[in-house]
Amino acid sequence: MKNMNNMMKQAQKLQKKMLEAQQDLATKTVEASSGGGMVKVVANGAQKIESLVLEKEIVDPEDVEMLQDLVLAAVNDALKKSQEMVSAEMGKLTGGMNIPGL
Repeated sequence: MKNMNNMMKQAQKLQKKMLEAQQDLATKTVEASSGGGMVKVVANGAQKIESLVLEKEIVDPEDVEMLQDLVLAAVNDALKKSQEMVSAEMGKLTGGMNIPGL
């Protein structure tokens, strides 16, 4: 029974550390770009887009599809980088153990 109590305490400590890490990650950002830096996106560790910057040279009313493609590419790259940042930080807490939902 004592072993079970220790496991529960360890799980509670890990849960607290993970919550703190998630809160910290929400303040950290990653940046991605496309079109040679003409489209820039910043995402945070909560997988939220914080900013999107378009250089005016990239805005061509005759080629809206290209702009849409560049925005999608930059947003998807920023979200991917954000997820990788979160996985790396959570991996430090879990010792590399893959826990579903993290």
